[in-house]
Amino acid sequence: MNGYGSDAVKSGYESFLAGKTRVAEDAGFTVDELPSSYGLMDFQDASVKWALRKGRAAIFADTGLGKTRMQLAWADQVACRGCRVLILAPLAVGPQTAAEAALMGIHLDGRIDIANYESLHKIDVSQYAGVVLDESSILKNFTGKIKRQLVEAFAETPFRLCCTATPAPNDYMELGNHSEFLGVMPSNEMISRWFSNDTMAAGSYRLKEHGRADYWKWLASWALCYGSPADIGFSETARRFTLPLLNIHEEIVSTEGLPAPPGELFRDLKKLSSTTMHEEMRITADRRADRVAEIVANCHDEPVLIWANTDYEAEAVMRAVGDIAEVKGSHPVETKVQRLMDFASGKERILLTKPKIAGFGMNWQHCARVIFMGISYSYEQFYQAIRRCWRFGQLRQVECHVVIADSEGSVLRTVQEKEVAHIRMKTELQIAMRNVMDLKPENRALRVLGDDWKEAVGPDWRIVNDDCVRALSREPSNSIGFSIFSPPFSTLYIYSDSIADMGNTADDGEFFKQYGFLARELHRVMMPGRLVAVHCKDLPCYKNRDGAMGLSDFPGRTIRVMEDAGFQFHSRVTIWKDPVIEMQRTKNHGLLYKELCKDSCGSRQGMADYVIVFRKWEGIENAVSVNSGAQERFYDYRGSTKIPGGEYMRGLTKAEQDRLYSIAVWQRYASPVWFDIVQTDVLNKELARAEQDERHICPLQLGVIERCIELWSNPGDLVLSPFAGIGSEGYQAIKQGRRFLGVELKESYYTMAARHIEMGAGERRQLHLFDAPGSLVETSSTLSGAGS
Repeated sequence: MNGYGSDAVKSGYESFLAGKTRVAEDAGFTVDELPSSYGLMDFQDASVKWALRKGRAAIFADTGLGKTRMQLAWADQVACRGCRVLILAPLAVGPQTAAEAALMGIHLDGRIDIANYESLHKIDVSQYAGVVLDESSILKNFTGKIKRQLVEAFAETPFRLCCTATPAPNDYMELGNHSEFLGVMPSNEMISRWFSNDTMAAGSYRLKEHGRADYWKWLASWALCYGSPADIGFSETARRFTLPLLNIHEEIVSTEGLPAPPGELFRDLKKLSSTTMHEEMRITADRRADRVAEIVANCHDEPVLIWANTDYEAEAVMRAVGDIAEVKGSHPVETKVQRLMDFASGKERILLTKPKIAGFGMNWQHCARVIFMGISYSYEQFYQAIRRCWRFGQLRQVECHVVIADSEGSVLRTVQEKEVAHIRMKTELQIAMRNVMDLKPENRALRVLGDDWKEAVGPDWRIVNDDCVRALSREPSNSIGFSIFSPPFSTLYIYSDSIADMGNTADDGEFFKQYGFLARELHRVMMPGRLVAVHCKDLPCYKNRDGAMGLSDFPGRTIRVMEDAGFQFHSRVTIWKDPVIEMQRTKNHGLLYKELCKDSCGSRQGMADYVIVFRKWEGIENAVSVNSGAQERFYDYRGSTKIPGGEYMRGLTKAEQDRLYSIAVWQRYASPVWFDIVQTDVLNKELARAEQDERHICPLQLGVIERCIELWSNPGDLVLSPFAGIGSEGYQAIKQGRRFLGVELKESYYTMAARHIEMGAGERRQLHLFDAPGSLVETSSTLSGAGS
């Protein structure tokens, strides 16, 4: 089965869905052959051609895979087309890059300029049509101000290339910063589209389970990420790239006899933390420096690279080791560059510096002896510092000595744990990217929405497994008596990996554009004068993603979209939610009592749910009045507080009691605020949980559905839910003597919804058998005329 009831829906909606898929379009030029003088290997040649075709791209290739050669070849090809290119590199990397260009036969002579990042403010960037960020992961280490300067400075530059080693996949902001610099997508939009706020870790995000495939595909449209040439299809060449052994030696220095830290009577090796670490390391510096000197003496004539974290550590090493080359942050730039280059060329045998000064970009394969004078909690600094020597091209085993005091064991364990996590996540990233990276543009065909759909049908009900907009386009106009549903709350929840899923949207703007297609179809299929009830809530805003913390008026925007589709805003119900439960679930600081005591400006109210109701006014003058024939409407109450009865009903007839009870229930239901909804009164959500659900789905409470159906529909009406989920609305509608039409995109939910609706039909038949006559209005209406 296939097809739409409207060509306009087909063309407009399909075009919209196609636009939802995010891939970076090609913005460069095609090169058939690169000069042999470049000396590129096959995988490097393919990477450069891909990056030139993209125009704005990133090459995340592991250390030693030749990123310098690749970026120089890219820059030369851009320059050959009359464009000046600027290469920005870390300190002292520039001279290495210039030397590599000479070996490749690339003449810089004003076509290509090389500068370090610290000189950016002196450069007129408008004269360049191409830019390369060498060791571009430095973006994440810069302050927000410098990152913004880079993004703004090159926002109009046609050709942009970022080159760095493979990033850690959990450092999503690094990837977001690259995407923003390249002009692919702002980092906050990336977070909004594919990530959810991790309520268990403030300020952090996790990749939505259902968004993984789409995210990796998007990333692969502008970035190559590989740890080996085999990852991009060059298995033969990969055999030439094997890292030598890395031997890490833990050099433990005793602290026996050393004084206790200030304010302490005794040394406690278990009390070291990130706040007390520096005081302890200052106390142990001289002993650790003496051990460094012993290791250096045993290296004989070998080049030695010594890393220190602080000035006092460096000073201790200089006293213990003697006359060695040191690069300090206070040195002039010229001095730093000269000493780093002297070590690279062999003029200096021993170099002492800090990871934050020379931990990026430098290629020191000639050195196989590395010493860390202590270690910090930063695994990234540790890893990058080692990779200056331990990289493809290193021909010997690398001996790495980590000198720590016996009181600093917790720091080393923390770094080791981070190392295990980094390796695991880096492998995950490379495997995921390997499955979607494709250097051939013709292999990027996209199928937006398939033609197949199916439905399950029973007495008085039907549920369709399809996209809701397309499914409603097949339904006849003026056929629905009432509609109730809880839509996806923009990007807050995501239930499937389908591009048609309204939860798969970049932001509120894209969500409401898609919702507008549904609203227009809803208006067409609703009977004149009939009502649509939408369950919704305000949505939280996050600083990193949205620019500020606060709330987004999701109900208000829903009202405007429904009004634009032709509906009249009819009424609103506020559903009370317990703020204590919300605080326990979300860990939101604004709901903590201690936050109120600390700063009242940071406290906020709990968030309620809402049911906003709309009426189709068009054609209302021709609407047929419906009389159910029932004298009363409410024979039972569903809520947390029972309707009072007893003494005041004594002496009344059954009919009079029924009427008083029905009025009392109606008064409770007609209140603009429902304080008595039982939050756990939902269908069994666990049965519908698929293996890769991002989180537990949140079915609408049955008590809310029952009230809405009783208040705003008539017995025998056809009730619609375009987001049927696991069938809550259908289950309740059938039980209340209505017919039901549901649409659900996700197949596992669709299957469970059909079962739940069958269950509701069975419970209704059972109620009819055992309840007193007149306590339930029965209808024999069928779904004939409710669409094919």
